[in-house]
Amino acid sequence: MSIQTVNTKSFPGQRPGTSGLRKKVTVFQQPHYLENFVQSVFDTLGDCAGKTLVLGGDGRFHNRDAVQTILRMAAAHGYAKVLVGQGGILSTPAVSCVIRKHGALGGIVLSASHNPGGPDGDFGIKYNIANGGPAPESVTEAIYQRTETITEYRISDAAAVDLNRIGVTRIEQMEVEVIDSVADYAELMQKLFDFEAIRKLFGGGFRMCFDGMHAVSGPYAKAILEGMLGAPAGTVINGVPLEDFGGHHPDPNPVNAAELIAIMAADDAPDFGAASDGDGDRNMIVGRKFDVTPSDSLAVLAANATVAPGYRDGLKGIARSMPTSQAADRVAEALGIPAYETPTGWKFFGTLLDAGKATLCGEESYGTGSDHIREKDGLWAVLFWLNLLAASGKSVEQLVSEHWARFGRNYYSRHDYEAVETNAANELMASLRIKLATLPGQDLGHYVVALADDFEYTDPVDGSVARQQGIRIVMTNGSRIVFRLSGTGTEGATLRVYLERYEADPTYHHLPTQQALAALILIAEQVGGITGWTGRARPTVTT
Repeated sequence: MSIQTVNTKSFPGQRPGTSGLRKKVTVFQQPHYLENFVQSVFDTLGDCAGKTLVLGGDGRFHNRDAVQTILRMAAAHGYAKVLVGQGGILSTPAVSCVIRKHGALGGIVLSASHNPGGPDGDFGIKYNIANGGPAPESVTEAIYQRTETITEYRISDAAAVDLNRIGVTRIEQMEVEVIDSVADYAELMQKLFDFEAIRKLFGGGFRMCFDGMHAVSGPYAKAILEGMLGAPAGTVINGVPLEDFGGHHPDPNPVNAAELIAIMAADDAPDFGAASDGDGDRNMIVGRKFDVTPSDSLAVLAANATVAPGYRDGLKGIARSMPTSQAADRVAEALGIPAYETPTGWKFFGTLLDAGKATLCGEESYGTGSDHIREKDGLWAVLFWLNLLAASGKSVEQLVSEHWARFGRNYYSRHDYEAVETNAANELMASLRIKLATLPGQDLGHYVVALADDFEYTDPVDGSVARQQGIRIVMTNGSRIVFRLSGTGTEGATLRVYLERYEADPTYHHLPTQQALAALILIAEQVGGITGWTGRARPTVTT
C-alpha cells in the first residue's frame, strides 16, 4: 500500500445545498468528481490525525463504490479510525447517533435522501460535524470555496475493504471497523421509549404496517419493530434496501407511498401505518383511513411528550422550520415554553439543541426529531407514536381529533412544482419580492394581508444571519401563504407553495383539506402568477 497524490482540476457547481451536494449519479461517476469534494472536506477540516470518522449511506446505487473511495482517502489524510456501517449502510439518524456515542470528529453521509436512486438517479454527500448534525453554512461555504481552487487529492492504493464482514481491518495506518448498522441506534431508542409498553401493545393484537420503501430504514424497522418489540412478521413491507429503491421514489408522502395509503384505507386496515424515506430521516404517520400531516404530528407529540421515558421531565422548547404550520406554536404557548421559527434545513436546529433551548424539532417535509441526536429521525417518530398509542389506548384519529378540539386545527398543504425551468422559478420569486412592500393592507377576497416579507433569521445562539429563506404572506387571521425554492432537487428548480389556515371551531375540523384551503390556493395563483411563470396548471405533487 502507498499514498498517491493525484493531479486534478476543479469542477464547477460543487456548492452544498440544503442537505449537502446532490447531483445525478453520472455526475458523481466522473473521474475525480467525488475525490475533489472529499479532499475539499478534509482540507477544510485540517489536521485529522488521531481522529475518528463515521461513514455510511442509504445503500443507493454508487454507495459502495463511494465508501471504498472515501476510506482510501481518509487513510491518506491521517485519520486513526473510520467506523463504517455493514454493507456501507447507515441511516442518517444512525450516523448522527454513532458520531455522538463514539466521540467522532464527524461523519460523511452518502445519500440524496428522498430523491430517486439507480444508475440514472441521484446521489449525494454531506459532512456532519462532531455534534452529529449537518455542517453549518460557514463550513459548507468553506468546502465549496476549496472545491473552486483544488489542484490535487491524496488517496491510498489499498485494496477494497470487505464491507459485509463485521470486524476490524487496516488501510495504511488507519483502522477500519465495520460495525452493525443498527446496534447503536437501537440501544438509544430503548433509552427513550417504553419498549415494554409497546411490546404489550403488539401482544394484545395491535397491528401496524411499516413501509420501508426499499430504502435504508427497512433493516432498522425489522430489527426493532419485529425483532425487539414483537410486531408480527410481515409488519415491515418493502424492507430490503435496493440500489434503485425498487424503481420507486423513496419519499414518504401519500403520493409516493401509495401502497401504504391503500393498505390503511382498506376496511380491514391495520391500526397504525408509517413509512420512512431513502436515508431514514423522514416519516409519514397514518391511521385507519386517516392521514396525519407532519406539522400535526410534531404538535401532537409535543403535547403528549411526557408519556415517553426520554421526555418525562418535559420539553425545553419547540423549534419548527418557517414553512411548517404554526400548530406546534400553540402547544408551546400552552406549555409555557419557547417556540422557535427557523429557516428550512436541519442544521438551523443544531445551535438551539446544543444550547438546550429546544427539545423537539420539526419540518413540514415529513421530518421530526429531538435532542437525542442532531438529525431528523424517521423511526424515532414512529416509535414515539407507538409509545403514545400504547400509553393512551386511543387510535391515531382519536388522538389527532382531540388535539384539534383542544388547540384548533391548522389546515395545511404543500403544492410542489417540480423541475421548473430555473430562470422562470427565480423570476417568479423576484417578481414576488417586488410586490412585498405593497401587499400589506390589501383585501384579497376572504383575507386581508397583515404582513409580507422575505423571511430572514438571526440565530439566537450564535448570531448568524440567513436571508431570503422564503416569501411569507400572512393574513390578519393568521392564515399564510409561503413561496420557497427547494434546495434538494437535482433537475431545474422545485417551487414549493405552502398554504395554512387556522380553524378554531370543531364543527369545521373535518373538511377536505384542499377544500378548506381553496380561497388561499386562488390567492397564491393570483399573487404569484404561478401558471404564467411555470407553465403548470397544477402542482406536480400535492401533500
